[in-house]
Amino acid sequence: MNQENNLNRKIVELCLLAGKIMLKSGAETRRAEDTMRRIASSFGIHDSQSYVTPTGIFFSLSEANATKLVRISERSTDLQKVAIVNNISRKITSGELTIEEALKELKAIAKADLSYPVWLQIIAASLVSGCFLIMFKGVWGDFLPALIAGGAGYAVFIYIHKMIKLKFVSEFMASFAIGVIAYFAVLSGWGTSMDKIIIGSVMSLVPGVLITNAVRDLMDGHFASALSKSAESFLTSLAIGSGIAFVFFLQ
Repeated sequence: MNQENNLNRKIVELCLLAGKIMLKSGAETRRAEDTMRRIASSFGIHDSQSYVTPTGIFFSLSEANATKLVRISERSTDLQKVAIVNNISRKITSGELTIEEALKELKAIAKADLSYPVWLQIIAASLVSGCFLIMFKGVWGDFLPALIAGGAGYAVFIYIHKMIKLKFVSEFMASFAIGVIAYFAVLSGWGTSMDKIIIGSVMSLVPGVLITNAVRDLMDGHFASALSKSAESFLTSLAIGSGIAFVFFLQ
């Protein structure tokens, strides 16, 4: 009996850890729930119950078992971790990994920082800004101002977010910095189209994955998750728009 209880405890721990990593890394609700159910089913638990929201995971091996809760306080976008957890789940399903081996790998993934270096993120944001400027039919003369504004804005976003763990403040300040740089670039004659520079530069701040997941959750019937993610993406968009609007108000 004790051996069975210990096995069930490890299965619950494994499922919750897999779901937690995926949810914190930007996976949609359905993917997290499906992965947890598949892992439990691989160990002979075919009637597991899981309920995932953007801020927490509820999981039970059956309706008769106690429900465990994991709180999700921070979320980011790290699709590499999502892919790794999916791969571990497939290995568990095919019998390549034991519970202990899977737990060891998941704990290592949870602790690992797989994000790109900050300098590389800033360079990528710069290039994205310049490319979006051209895609939105901007002129090549505005490419360099958009490059600088996008990189500087993203650097401000990272720096402010490290000091103040409030995403919307960092997004507001980042978009404000982008607006100021675009304004002075046009004022000095270095740039020609302020709106195109701003639109291209803020694209690295736009919550694309969040909006996509909100639509996916809505289509899958996860209305609570869809509404909360939609609200979060709306507030993010509002913060970005407010930062730009504040620049126009001050000029």
